[in-house]
Amino acid sequence: MDTFFLSHGSPTLSIDESLPARPFLRSWQSKVLQAVPRAILVVSGHWETAVPTVNVINGTNNTIYDFYNFPKSMYQLKYPAPGAPHLAKRVKELLEQAGFGRVKEDKTRGLDHGAWVPLMLMYSEANIPVCQLSVQTDRDGTYHYNMGKALAPLRDEGILIVGSGNATHNLRMIGRDGGPIAKWALDFDAWLKDSLLDGRYDDVNHYEEKSPSGKMAHPWPDHFYPLHVAMGAADGYGY
Repeated sequence: MDTFFLSHGSPTLSIDESLPARPFLRSWQSKVLQAVPRAILVVSGHWETAVPTVNVINGTNNTIYDFYNFPKSMYQLKYPAPGAPHLAKRVKELLEQAGFGRVKEDKTRGLDHGAWVPLMLMYSEANIPVCQLSVQTDRDGTYHYNMGKALAPLRDEGILIVGSGNATHNLRMIGRDGGPIAKWALDFDAWLKDSLLDGRYDDVNHYEEKSPSGKMAHPWPDHFYPLHVAMGAADGYGY
């Protein structure tokens, strides 16, 4: 099973038909990944904890509306995917065996919008079990890359690993809708694409020193670390 990183963009991806990511994600099963995963592990930039934590849900995942002042219709959306407690236990086992310390279990947390918004387009039936894993923003890219490497065996177990964040994420610097894309964002995005295609994963792990405008693109690393996890899990074969 391949592993992927998705730039999930704004929560309005859930309703805005003008966004080009919507048809791409809707074509996921026909054009991107025909194999049906046994379960899905999502590493979302919207779940930060001090230590690695998995949500262990028996039954249905709750839909978390972790966004504010958006259209009311967005708060009516549901993505009632079943939990994946067996996958959560396996993630915990792999990370603890790899030396990440005790992995915590959260038995109440559902799916944040970094998980359910793209998944509702990719797997609209909401019938595949989903588990989430948190990021640790006081750590670095190499830590999260090694986390992904520890999780790589899941790929041979039919598990789809998805890192959900953004290639750039600086909310303070967002320009007006329809305006030109800032040069710092274009430069960072081009550097990231070239680095990944060239296999310069260590440069991506040390993006703050190696990239143009790294601190501008990611003043806080929460939305970038899911890429590092996916990159480590991919072992050079992710998308």
